[in-house]
Amino acid sequence: MNGARALLDTLVGSGIDVCFANPGTSEMHFVAALDDVPAMRSVLTLFEGVATGAADGYARIAGRPAAVLLHLGPGLANGLANLHNAMRARVPVLVVVGDHATYHKQFDAPLESDIDALAHSVSGWVRRTTDVRNVGADAVDAITAATAAPGRIATLILPADVSWTDGAAFHAGETQKQPETPVAEATLRQIASMLGEGETTMLLLGGDATGEQGLTAASRIAAAAGVRVLCETFPARLARGAGRPAVDRLGYFAEAAAAQLDGVKRLILAGARAPVSFFAYPGKPSELVPPGCDVHMLAEPGQATAALTALADAVALDAVAEMAPRDRPPLPTGALTGQSIAAAVGALLPEDAIVVDESNTAGLALPTATAGAPPHDWLTLTGGAIGYGLPAAVGAAIAAPDRRVLCLQADGSAMYTPSALWTMAREQLDVTTVIYNNSAYDILRLELQRVGAQAAGPPGPRAEALLDLDPPRLDFVALASGMGVPAGRATTAEEFTAALAEALASQGPRLIDAVIPSMMG
Repeated sequence: MNGARALLDTLVGSGIDVCFANPGTSEMHFVAALDDVPAMRSVLTLFEGVATGAADGYARIAGRPAAVLLHLGPGLANGLANLHNAMRARVPVLVVVGDHATYHKQFDAPLESDIDALAHSVSGWVRRTTDVRNVGADAVDAITAATAAPGRIATLILPADVSWTDGAAFHAGETQKQPETPVAEATLRQIASMLGEGETTMLLLGGDATGEQGLTAASRIAAAAGVRVLCETFPARLARGAGRPAVDRLGYFAEAAAAQLDGVKRLILAGARAPVSFFAYPGKPSELVPPGCDVHMLAEPGQATAALTALADAVALDAVAEMAPRDRPPLPTGALTGQSIAAAVGALLPEDAIVVDESNTAGLALPTATAGAPPHDWLTLTGGAIGYGLPAAVGAAIAAPDRRVLCLQADGSAMYTPSALWTMAREQLDVTTVIYNNSAYDILRLELQRVGAQAAGPPGPRAEALLDLDPPRLDFVALASGMGVPAGRATTAEEFTAALAEALASQGPRLIDAVIPSMMG
């Protein structure tokens, strides 16, 4: 058995049965071995950033890692942006990177690079396998590292000669699941005592705390102790909808976040970090914790749900969590805008849907419009590296083939990873993609003023040229159709509502090119 076959057998034997791949010459023995390991589902992507983003979306829904197969340092580099998002989301991902044969590296071939250094920039665990006899054991160690709470990226570098050499064996050893470390009783007692002291207190939730169990515990605490609850701006996975506790997200813009935190004297972190501004702005503070506010850590990510549940049992045993009522907006009519799209989504969202949100500024009305929709999960751009939405929708759909995935995608960031549409068509995934087509980088138009680089008024012509996506106007109907995804265009609320209802009722992928005005004019 060669190293490639041993790696595949070990992955499947350890419960990893999906591999998002963009392989090259160094990985051909892995590719060849796939025919002998039918339990491994291999999903071809046409760009490495789609493979890594799909693995992120898969992990957020499945709760376990997929494998990603990449080609040498340039392939890993192409996938780094969405690995950054996965790292920030704290989800498990196993990256396998092929490398030149060990004896070939001395010749400094054109594709030679420092794969180890690139991997370390996003990975919590990196190992280079140089002996074929160690492939199986190294794979098990990689899985163990990736799945250790709260989840991380593990990168296994496999030289080509290790992949093709015989002498490897399937590793039957079980991955070592790290025992959960409970929050110290002293910490729970300290936080519990604070809740009864009358100070204005806020719980800030992140990581695993934004699932249904963590939200329910936080809502019980809020009901009993009168504390306010927020969750981090970009949760990896947020349970939402009627019959679940509603929680507002911390504002993206520093001014909005500061207003939400104003007057808070005690900030208790459950799976979240103390809030800071996403960017620096001249003359404005980077830290968003109000002056005079004490910050207390209840639990790190991976411990937060258990800690909140224990805290709720201690201080709110008889309290009942407040649940969002079922409340759908009416179907919109008239002009097509970000607000009317949000109303249509709120009115039509299916139960148990997965919403992958990279709508950016055009989607500001979505949280309110969908708060009373049937129960669903919301995935967000956790690391801020755009181009995540379409790939994450691929991964989410493969992780949960019985659930409808709705991808809400801004036009500019869609162009980072449009080839994900091809993979949706190839795999016939039930993904409905809505493109917010305003032909602009609206967020940058806004930031141009907020950072003080532009006085009040419109930007000059040369600045505007770097923020405007028209001309030529992007034709997403042609783009999607050319990759096998049925698509149509909507220019009114009525057209959009009809198209969304039809797409959500159809099998396989669909795309709606929603033409809307720019928020900034």
